[in-house]
Amino acid sequence: MKKHKNIVVFLIKFFTTYFILFAIYAVYLQNSQEKENGFQTASITTKVAEHTVDFLEMIGYYADSIQHDKELSVKLLIENQYTARVIEGCNSISIIILFISFIVAFAGSIKATILFSFFGSLFIYIINVLRIAFLTIMLYKYPDQQELLHNLVFPAIIYGAVFLLWVIWVNKFSNYKK
Repeated sequence: MKKHKNIVVFLIKFFTTYFILFAIYAVYLQNSQEKENGFQTASITTKVAEHTVDFLEMIGYYADSIQHDKELSVKLLIENQYTARVIEGCNSISIIILFISFIVAFAGSIKATILFSFFGSLFIYIINVLRIAFLTIMLYKYPDQQELLHNLVFPAIIYGAVFLLWVIWVNKFSNYKK
């Protein structure tokens, strides 16, 4: 057991952090989404859609977001054409929870862990908004490529960014860098 102590400690820290953050997020979703009296997505999902629209407009597209009336999603429109939708799984919170859990499990100093978790989460959020914006543009221009874009190219962007942050963390800031 002594031989595998680091692995056991890593797993305990990772899963404890993950389950605590996931439980908090689940309670948030339970209290912020509405299915009974019309659909209303969680405010973070709506905010991601709004930030995506802001970015699309900043680069010259006429864009809008509208709460979907038949499901828990926000429709994204370009030039008044329904092009994509943002669902709870697209808001990056689940990925941020996974990211923070890894950072805590490979902890560095408390200050570095908190700062890297915060700024890394912000980076992931921004990358995610840009990813959704570019996916929306690509779906608007190339609707026949939806499967390739949505299922392969754009997940690689967000997961690649998270992996890069993890590599930086482990090599520069964690106590395991030695």
